Amino acid sequence: MRLDQFIANSSELSRKDAKRAIGRKRVSVDGEIVTSPNVKIPDTSRVILDGKPLSLPSELYLMLHKPSGYVSATRDGEHPTVLDLLPAELARRTGLHIAGRLDMDTSGLLLLTTDGQWSHRITSPRHDCRKVYRVGLDRPLDTTAHQTLENGLMLEGEDKPTLPASVHKLEDRLVELTIGEGRYHQVKRMMAAVGNHVTGLHRQRVGAIGLDSGLKPGQFRPLTQEEIDSV
Repeated sequence: MRLDQFIANSSELSRKDAKRAIGRKRVSVDGEIVTSPNVKIPDTSRVILDGKPLSLPSELYLMLHKPSGYVSATRDGEHPTVLDLLPAELARRTGLHIAGRLDMDTSGLLLLTTDGQWSHRITSPRHDCRKVYRVGLDRPLDTTAHQTLENGLMLEGEDKPTLPASVHKLEDRLVELTIGEGRYHQVKRMMAAVGNHVTGLHRQRVGAIGLDSGLKPGQFRPLTQEEIDSV
């Protein structure tokens, strides 16, 4: 890891301020003053800033109640991103990424982490991490459409059918849909394939992790250890 990146991750300094501190000889690595922010340092290095030792924080695991209107990306030139909902010191954490994106007009549970292996277990179809959505529809699902979704169906432009889904009717035009994949616009495309149209989409659960009912849209909290270990 670069020295300026290490300092930004382990202190309240931004990357820009970390470079300035290094240039002003305020930083030592293993007892030696270092003036280049580009220096790569091993994990075992002892880094001192202004006489105080620094250490990297532990991996970050967050649950966010995503509102519609936000892009599931770390940056976007036209629209606000979900990172804009986080405090700056969290949003700038190196390696922070989204484990299973949601469309801009979709709300609900969004997971963010710095742990790449953990997020892979969520997004990889091999791990069959089930996602539960509440789906508003243009018209009620008929019996044929219901069975087609649960059996698996071919999406336009693809050569492999979807895995069997679980469909539970909540109201005439509202269903709970559980899927084990995360293809591009999958829920919307599945409903279009059975002749329907999604009017509202909200993710309620990812695996054993359910959206905290105490979180209002735009709010977040760290995951509990039990939630982290469930993946």
